[in-house]
Amino acid sequence: MAGITKVFPGIIANDDITLQLKKGEIHALLGENGAGKSTLMSILFGLYQAEKGVIKKNGEEVRIHGPNDAKKLGIGMVHQHFKLVYNLSVLENIILGAETVKYGILKLDSARKQIVELSKHYKLDINPDALISDITVGMQQRVEILKMLYRENEILIFDEPTAVLTPQEIDELMHIMKNLVAEGKSILFITHKLDEIKKIADRCTVLRKGKCIGTVDVASVSKEDLSEMMVGRKVNLSVDKKEKQAGDIILKVENLTVGRKAASKDTGGKALVNNASFEVRSGEIVCIAGIDGNGQQEIVLALAGMLETSSGRVFLGGKEITYNDIRSRGFAHIPEDRHKHGLVLDYTLAFNLVLQNYFTPRFQRKGFLKFNEINKFADNLIGTFDIRCGKGSQTIARSMSGGNQQKAIIAREITRDSSLLVAVQPTRGLDVGACEYIHKQLIAERDKGRGVLLVSLELDEVMDVSDRILVVFEGEIVADVRPKEVTYQDLGLYMSGSVRRTASEKRETA
Repeated sequence: MAGITKVFPGIIANDDITLQLKKGEIHALLGENGAGKSTLMSILFGLYQAEKGVIKKNGEEVRIHGPNDAKKLGIGMVHQHFKLVYNLSVLENIILGAETVKYGILKLDSARKQIVELSKHYKLDINPDALISDITVGMQQRVEILKMLYRENEILIFDEPTAVLTPQEIDELMHIMKNLVAEGKSILFITHKLDEIKKIADRCTVLRKGKCIGTVDVASVSKEDLSEMMVGRKVNLSVDKKEKQAGDIILKVENLTVGRKAASKDTGGKALVNNASFEVRSGEIVCIAGIDGNGQQEIVLALAGMLETSSGRVFLGGKEITYNDIRSRGFAHIPEDRHKHGLVLDYTLAFNLVLQNYFTPRFQRKGFLKFNEINKFADNLIGTFDIRCGKGSQTIARSMSGGNQQKAIIAREITRDSSLLVAVQPTRGLDVGACEYIHKQLIAERDKGRGVLLVSLELDEVMDVSDRILVVFEGEIVADVRPKEVTYQDLGLYMSGSVRRTASEKRETA
């Protein structure tokens, strides 16, 4: 890709960028949120058309007017937000757009055989008859990879492929990617995670604010060098946090149990959350850690009044509350799924930033919104939290990058007047500079006396940011520990259910 320039209203997303991919290499594309990485790859895949620049494959200039042109050239893409049809099966999603039809009848037998063979060859075990809506995020990603392989793509684009995966699934994906390049395929790998780049990439091209900063051999640079190229300043990759004494109990959860009507079918009769009890005090960050799918999400959704509970009691500020009124009593919530629960994607950024308090006297009078005040409030948050947006407060949320959508939610929730902040995967999809800023914000909220309940799959974040760690396994809290008391290996044992440890230091073999 030579001299690529792409302009959106109010912003130059790609400014004269040149990128070269060699056959059989893993080439990382690194940059801050909004740096132009996904835009550049969307141009290569035909989703956008560049105003300037040329694309050459094997030395010959090619025209890519849409994804079908890209596929004919052997270019495939796994998008950050998967492009799957949730009410279709795995098999139907893989062949969608590349169906074999005879006399108007869809032929599935040969496609099924080919897909099963591909899944075995690349160790991408899937159930071809399962509905997309019924499988995990990690399995959905396998489906996206098999879509590319089924079309015999030779250039594979992975856009933030590890943002929604567990540590175990990330290791598995890395192994798959190495096998793909060993067979002569070439991979463009968009990520924010420096450890992953050092582990798997051959070369790395760094973008900053739409411009190409340079391309380096990964083996010859440090993580600190890469982060400085990306952000334009030195970034503290460790978290600075002083010890702080916890205060009064803000959140108390007693014997919380969340079942499911189809529990016997989906969970083997087990509750999704089983008799969970814990406390969060003012001035402390309590982190719920565990392998994805072990009840973390259900605990938070139950607290937020978004999931029915079987039993249990919740106290906020010393008063027992029902699940329906918890948010009106001081509960700020950064949700796991920013599209489903965090934003109204077709609203402006300004409206999204006041979703929780547009009805207060500050933003309305006698039922009429104060648009000037709303825009003033939004402009302040955009500047404070460095939310990159082409049209300022009037930017439509859907048009923003995933990382900047996340920043908008974090800005809205952190600035709410609440005693408790629940943050679920708050740094998912964010670059190192943004992660550094969010970690500082969480610690600052703790230091102000706020209680913070953090849910994270990132073990570095769990160990560095938390004051206390609760480990969940199969819906039960199996450990209540402090970061200084455990190692990464210990956490892995707790997360797998091999060892349990209570708050009173009692250990028992599971």
